[in-house]
Amino acid sequence: MDGNIEMIESYKIAYIRRTGSYGSENAQIMEQLKSLARENNLFNESSIILGIAQDNPEFTEPKDCRYDTCLVVSDEFKIDNKYINFVKTIGGKYCVFKISHTVDAMKKAWMEIFSELSKRNYEFDNRRPIIERYAMQMINKHYCEICVPIL
Repeated sequence: MDGNIEMIESYKIAYIRRTGSYGSENAQIMEQLKSLARENNLFNESSIILGIAQDNPEFTEPKDCRYDTCLVVSDEFKIDNKYINFVKTIGGKYCVFKISHTVDAMKKAWMEIFSELSKRNYEFDNRRPIIERYAMQMINKHYCEICVPIL
C-alpha cells in the first residue's frame, strides 16, 4: 500500500450522519451532501469530502454504527438545515494511504490497514477516528485516501 505520514489540520465540517450497518447506504448520504454543496456553491476543485466511521463494528452493533459524510467548510460558513450538523475535527499525525477510488480497492485497503501499520511500526491512535478523504483533485485522478490516526 502506498502511504505516507501527514500532519492533518483540524477542519470545520458540515456533516450528515447515518446510523446503521456500514455499506452502500452511506453512498446515499454522500450524494445528499454533494447536492447540498452544489446548491450552496461549495462544490469545486478545492472541495474536500470526508467519510468518518465513528464506531468499530467489532464492538458496536451494526444497527448502531454511525457514519458521517462531511464537507470541509470555512469557519464562517453557516446554513439552516435540520439534516446538517457542524463540528471541528481533531487534527494530528496520520498515516495516509492513497487508494484507487473503487469499491474493491477500498474494501481491500480496509482489510489491510492494521497489518500495514504494524509492518511500518506505527501505533493506531484509537482516540481519533479513521478518515476517508475525498479531495476533488484526487477523485479526478480516480484516487482517494484513508487517513489513519497514529501516535
